[in-house]
Amino acid sequence: MNEREQEANRKRSRVRARVEHVFAQQANQLVRSIGQASVGVKVGMNLVYNIRRLVWLAG
Repeated sequence: MNEREQEANRKRSRVRARVEHVFAQQANQLVRSIGQASVGVKVGMNLVYNIRRLVWLAG
């Protein structure tokens, strides 16, 4: 690849890595529970993760 293509790929890979980390973290967290309370806890933990990730990315 020439230098221009490498630079474009580098920019895309930064964004791609951020997005893929979020989906990888959430992939193992299926919401399978009995009762609404435990589902609420799992969804809440997902929100906490997303907020922490936002703060980290905003840096």
